[in-house]
Amino acid sequence: MNTREKLKRFFSLFTGSSKVLVVINADPDAIASAMAVKRLLWRKVHEVVIVHFNKITRPDNLAMIDLTEPGLKTLDEINKEDFHIFVIVDSQPDHHESFSGFPFHAIIDHHPVSADQAEYVDIRPGYGACSTMLTEYLKAKKIKPSSKLAAALMLGIKTDTSNFTRQAGIRDIKAFQYLYQFADNNIVTKVERALMTQEDLDFLGHAIKHRKILKNRAFFHAGRITQPDELVITADFFLTLARVNWSIVSGVLDKKLVIVIRNDGLRKGAGNTAKEAFAAFGSAGGHKTMARAELDMGSVRKEIGSRAQKAVAQWIIDCIEQTAGKKIE
Repeated sequence: MNTREKLKRFFSLFTGSSKVLVVINADPDAIASAMAVKRLLWRKVHEVVIVHFNKITRPDNLAMIDLTEPGLKTLDEINKEDFHIFVIVDSQPDHHESFSGFPFHAIIDHHPVSADQAEYVDIRPGYGACSTMLTEYLKAKKIKPSSKLAAALMLGIKTDTSNFTRQAGIRDIKAFQYLYQFADNNIVTKVERALMTQEDLDFLGHAIKHRKILKNRAFFHAGRITQPDELVITADFFLTLARVNWSIVSGVLDKKLVIVIRNDGLRKGAGNTAKEAFAAFGSAGGHKTMARAELDMGSVRKEIGSRAQKAVAQWIIDCIEQTAGKKIE
C-alpha cells in the first residue's frame, strides 16, 4: 500500500467535528511528527492538541518547542474525555506506561513493531525517523510545509539519525533534501547550538571523573537524579571516546531505575540488548544503536538483595555482559 492509499485510510478516522489528541514522548522527532499530523488535519477536524507526558529539560528540546511549537501541553493540562480520536507518533502504546491510558485509533512509528493494535497502523522500522514518514505524508497531500514545520522535521530527522550516521536510509536523505528548500535554517542552527546547561556540564564532569571502562564499554551509575536527559547527554558523550563502542549510563528517578544505552552500530543491537537484559523488570527496548530501560526499583533491589548504589551499578554491568549468554564485543 503506497502513502496515498495509507492517507485515505488515515483521514477516514476523522470528521469535521473530531477533537484529536496526539500523544507523544517528547523529543525532536516526536514533536516534529506531531506538528505534521496537526498540519495534515488543519481545517479537516474541529481541534488538534499535542500532549506529552515526559518532563522536557534538555535545552535543545526546549529551544525547538519555543521556536516551532510553543503550544504543547502536558497530561495534567488536558481532560482525556474532551477528545474523540487519539493518535500516537514516534512510539507504540507499549513503549511507556503513560500511553496505557489512551485507546489509540492511529499509530505512526518507525521503531520495531511491538504493539500494532489500532484502526490505523503505519509502522516502518526501515525508516531512520518518524519525521521522514510524515514528510512523505505531506508530499503525498501536496502540502507545502511552513518554514517552522520544515525546520522541525529536519531536526527530527537529524536527531534520530545522528546527522545521518545512524540508521539513515535514502528515504531520510530525500526527505531532508525536500525540507531544506522550505526550512528556516536559523531555527535549526539555534536549536543545535542549545546543547547543554551549566548543570548538565557539572553532571557530565562528575560522570567523566567516576566512569568505569571495561574493555570497550563505558559505564556510569549516577545514583539519584532529577533530570533524566543528563543520562542521555552523558551516554552520547561517552560514545565519542576512543576505543569505546558501548556506553551504558544509569540513574534512579523517583522509583524508577533509568538506563540509557548507546553503541556504535557495529555490534549486537542496543535495543535487543536492553530487552534481553532488563525487560523482566520494566520497559526496555529501542534501536540498534540506542536504547532505554525504565525499571521498577523495588523489583531490582529484591533481585540484587542490596540498596547500595555500588551494588546497583554492578548489577547493571552483570546484566549487560550476561545478555544472550555471552560477553558483548
